[in-house]
Amino acid sequence: MIDNPSENNETVPSQPEIVPPRKPLQYDYSRTTPKTNSHWYSMPGQANPLDNLQNHQPTQPPQTPNRAPYLPVDQMTPTRVRLEERRRRQAIGMENWAWVVIAVALLGLTVIVSMVMIIVLRSDRNEKASASTAPQIEPTSIIYGADDQALGTPVGGALEGNAMEILPWDGQERFTVLVMGLDNRPGEEGACRTDTMMIISIDPQHNSIGMMSIPRDTYVEIPGYGLDRINTACVYGELYQRGSGPRLAMQTVQYNFGIRVNDYVMVNFNSFISLIDRIGGIDVYVEQEIYDDQYPDMFYGYDPFYIDAGQHHLDGATALKYARSRHSTDDIDRGRRQQQVVMAVREKVLSAGMMDNLLIEAPGIWNDLDEGIETGLSLDQMLALAVYAKDVPSENVKSGVLNWDYLMSWTNPENNASLVIPDRYKLPSLMLEIFGEGYNQ
Repeated sequence: MIDNPSENNETVPSQPEIVPPRKPLQYDYSRTTPKTNSHWYSMPGQANPLDNLQNHQPTQPPQTPNRAPYLPVDQMTPTRVRLEERRRRQAIGMENWAWVVIAVALLGLTVIVSMVMIIVLRSDRNEKASASTAPQIEPTSIIYGADDQALGTPVGGALEGNAMEILPWDGQERFTVLVMGLDNRPGEEGACRTDTMMIISIDPQHNSIGMMSIPRDTYVEIPGYGLDRINTACVYGELYQRGSGPRLAMQTVQYNFGIRVNDYVMVNFNSFISLIDRIGGIDVYVEQEIYDDQYPDMFYGYDPFYIDAGQHHLDGATALKYARSRHSTDDIDRGRRQQQVVMAVREKVLSAGMMDNLLIEAPGIWNDLDEGIETGLSLDQMLALAVYAKDVPSENVKSGVLNWDYLMSWTNPENNASLVIPDRYKLPSLMLEIFGEGYNQ
């Protein structure tokens, strides 16, 4: 069961009605002359859909009384895919995949991306045999194929089946992944809202990595559905067609922030806790005391969280609370703490002796995280990214949060929900600061 993605409450959620997409927006993703007239990241002087906030009436997806059937897909269902992957994994020896776990752990970009180390086990024996000799590759834009031409009709974006082509990586092209933490609990099934959204972008030309957190209440245009919280994109995508949630979330970020998103990683709460515990916890400096008496537990109740200022060693459960708590501060501070946890994991994974520990812990990590993460990254992609990212110096890892310098507060008159709206005139400067020149190419 999930809660209505258009409402802001902490009560027991209920399954929303199936929502058919509105008439898709028209996109032009030309690399040379991108059409940004209606984009929130358009240049000053161009149209902004929220210039007149006082008179703005947010659009909402139309409601239908009956559940519409899922559209046919040209691939196996997620359940069938998982069954096939389990069969492949049975042929993999522990020694081989343990070393792959270590290689991908070197990526160390983020807690979530570190966790994708486990997904490498889902490749067959032939992939693993060729992993060491295969050329480095990375995903390209979800819009462009091998001939640099738009794939299919751009109307509808990711939901309309635009392929995610894989091309050989020449070490020059930017790679960007959308990292999402799911707001689901034990026993929940179906689409869930994303509690955490983070853009991670690797720029080989400048040997740098950029990382930006997006508040979950950011009010943006969801392609095909109108204005809503950014954390509802995954829900709408799943309701429209099974397996399309992550792709609609990617399309939403790409459309509103002007950075091409190549792939995604999603993780649930339990996987986050397990990984932190498996690496022996993390060390963080808490800048200010946190007392959150409304921190939600796993069963829609409350589990008050308190931590005083100062240096702390956090286990998995405490690290999750530290990264998620927001009632005593706000989403902006929460985003900063999430990135602090990310960097703490990076330091721990790259610390002396950690590789030996990961080799020992690999079987347990696999068992703990098998069902907890989802990604479109392949074995070769993760290995290539791991090899590259481990050599990026810490001073070239830039992070930032979409904070009040770049946001405007707004209350939805229809439901009194408190929302934040990106300031499109200032947003490009933040994107440039974090991701560098060419982030929107």
